[in-house]
Amino acid sequence: MNNSTIGAAVTMATLQQRLDLIADNIANMNTAGYKSKEGSFEDVLTRVQQQSKDYDLEGRSTPLGYDLGFGVRIPQITTSWEQGAMLETGKPSDLAIQGGGLFAVQVNGVTTYTRQGDFHFTPDSANPDKMALVDNTGNPVLDSTGNPLSVQKDSSVAFDESGNVWLKKGENEPATLAGKLMLVEPKNENMLQAVDGGRFVLAGGVTAGQAFVQRQAGEAGGPAIRTGWLEQSNVDLNKEITDMMQVQRAYQLAARALSSSDAMLGLANSMSKL
Repeated sequence: MNNSTIGAAVTMATLQQRLDLIADNIANMNTAGYKSKEGSFEDVLTRVQQQSKDYDLEGRSTPLGYDLGFGVRIPQITTSWEQGAMLETGKPSDLAIQGGGLFAVQVNGVTTYTRQGDFHFTPDSANPDKMALVDNTGNPVLDSTGNPLSVQKDSSVAFDESGNVWLKKGENEPATLAGKLMLVEPKNENMLQAVDGGRFVLAGGVTAGQAFVQRQAGEAGGPAIRTGWLEQSNVDLNKEITDMMQVQRAYQLAARALSSSDAMLGLANSMSKL
C-alpha cells in the first residue's frame, strides 16, 4: 500500500472511533449523572521526508524536508466534568451532587464512583431487620467507612447536604444519625478511569489517598448533596449532532481519497503491463 492508502485507512478507522463516542453520548443523554466523552484528533507522523538537493534553489526560504503523516488518531478519550442540569423529582432517595463530588457504589466487589444518584432502599438480604441503599441496577451504595449502607427497616430516612443519614422511627421520635454516605472529591479527574454504566474506577497505580481531597470533619467547602433532585446528563445534543455531521463529512472525504488511491494503483499496474 502507498502512503495515501495507509493515511486514508487510518483516518477512516479513527473517524469511526469518534462516531462511536458521539453515539455513546447521544444514547446516554437521558442517563442521570452521565458525563459526556470527548476525543480530539492529532496527526500520525511517522517521519520527515527529505527532498532532493535539486529543490534547494536560490531564494528558497522553506526547509527541504516536510512532514509525512499517515492520517489522524485520537490520542486520548477525555470526560467532560461540566455540571449537568438539575431535575427535581421529590423522591427522598434521589440525590444530586452540587460541585465536584462522586458517590461510591460497589459493583462485583469493586468500589466504583459515579454521579448517578437515583438510589432506592431494598430489603437487606444479609440482615432481615434492615434495608440497604442501592443504585438503579441493585448495586450497594457505600457509606463513609467503605461498607454497604443499610438502615433499620420501617423507618423514615433523610439525607442532609453533607451526606449524613438521619433515621426517624416515629412521627414524634427524634431523628438519629444512622450513618454517612461516602462522598469523594477528586483532586484530578485524570486519576479516574471511565468504565461501563457511567461509573469510574481509580486509574492503574493510583490510590484513593492520592486521587481524592482529604477534608477534615466540619471543614467548609467541597460538594453538597441535594435531596429529591437528580443531576441530568451533561450531553449537549446540538453539539453532538454538529460533531457527527463534521465527522461524517470527513469520513466521506477519506473514503474518496482511498478510492482515488486505489484507482491510481490500478492505473499504475495496468501501465506496467504494457
